[in-house]
Amino acid sequence: MIHPSSVVSEHAKIGTDVEIGPFSYIGDNVEIGDGCILKSHVVVKGHTKIGKNNTFYQFCSVGEDCQDKKYAGEDTYLEIGDDNVFRESCTIHRGTAQDKSITKIGSRNLFMVNAHVAHDCILGSDNILANNATLAGHVHLGDFVILGGMTAVHQFCHIGSHAFTGGGAILLKDLPPYVMYSGTKYVPQGINSEGLKRRGYSPEAISNIKKAYKIIYRQNNSLDEAADIIADLAEEADELKVLVAFFKASTRGIAR
Repeated sequence: MIHPSSVVSEHAKIGTDVEIGPFSYIGDNVEIGDGCILKSHVVVKGHTKIGKNNTFYQFCSVGEDCQDKKYAGEDTYLEIGDDNVFRESCTIHRGTAQDKSITKIGSRNLFMVNAHVAHDCILGSDNILANNATLAGHVHLGDFVILGGMTAVHQFCHIGSHAFTGGGAILLKDLPPYVMYSGTKYVPQGINSEGLKRRGYSPEAISNIKKAYKIIYRQNNSLDEAADIIADLAEEADELKVLVAFFKASTRGIAR
């Protein structure tokens, strides 16, 4: 169903059972999968491919040109998976030619009011960005990450799976998997143990992750020393392998 007040390009590809509410705009190169709902006043532009059963609340801007001054009108892309929810006034920008030309979002994510995903960000699945959470360009998120309201993430930062930030956090370096980043000074303060329990991690696995946290943050090891110790532990603890991979991929240093 397309409301008569909306403008939908004849070149756009619209799936079955899609609802496009009043005063929305869908551009030429847009593809919207089956079962999506655009409540009202939603703008979707650029080379944007949206999967199935996504919901966009009013005033979302999806697939707009990025805010990078190097952008010169190149063809760039946005891909969104399935079953995501974008609440009011979310903004999602396409990629830039200086990176891989694509912004990519997985499935089953929740973007609360006024969340922003900048150019070239790569997000996994099952993440929650609370109100006004902001990702600068080239940020990578794993899976099951929770960013508290008004969290600001610096460009090129990587956040590992199951990490958690408190409201108002400012993240300037990479945040390892499992780690909670909160408090008035916004430094790591333990692991996201409650989230891990909810996701089925065993007591033994959580204990191993706590041990790794202490190696990184409580035992005065250098980061290289901590990485080597955890790599040895990961040979018998699969849940630590993601930490080993994260350390090797980090380019901005680790939040400590």
